[in-house]
Amino acid sequence: MGYIIDRIIVGELETNCYLLADENSKKCAVIDPGGDFYKIRKHIDRKGFAPVFIINTHGHADHILSDDEFNLPIYIHEDDAGFLTDPQRNLSGLYGGLTVRRKPDMLLKDGDTIELSSLMIKVIHTPGHTPGGICLLCEDILFSGDTLFAAGVGRTDLPGGDEAKLIHSIEKKLYLLDENIKVFPGHGGYTTIGREKRSDVSPLL
Repeated sequence: MGYIIDRIIVGELETNCYLLADENSKKCAVIDPGGDFYKIRKHIDRKGFAPVFIINTHGHADHILSDDEFNLPIYIHEDDAGFLTDPQRNLSGLYGGLTVRRKPDMLLKDGDTIELSSLMIKVIHTPGHTPGGICLLCEDILFSGDTLFAAGVGRTDLPGGDEAKLIHSIEKKLYLLDENIKVFPGHGGYTTIGREKRSDVSPLL
């Protein structure tokens, strides 16, 4: 395995911000910096990582709030791009109306591949929690955002949520992956694809 994964829990909703780094070059992606910029920055500096871009798994405030504080390109799925600057859609009204001021630098689509030194990150579009929610597959790990949790799935009662689409995303995209793939969700602890397929809270049961 040529990667390093570090988790930093940030913000009032205890969002998982992940640093995915190539173990040789130490270049890293910052996934979902949803707050506590200085905490994330201190961790990056301590580990000697070289951040090259931000990937937002979706556009809710608790996953994007520190985007602007990094001077890095922002990647997000094209269907959630408008969330960044719209406090009604990204729910930042709950956090004082804060938004990301910059437009995204890269609009992602299903099946895109993002290169990070020797690592290849595949974009899997998983609408349901939001229209442009994505999961990120890299080797034997999946960053699932708020699509799939350990013993749970993303809520669909927020603006843009769609329960039928979420179930379809999980059944037709995530549950077809190898059962041994480790899942790192947007909140809470990690799990595996196989464990969630057999979970009592699976949306398919």
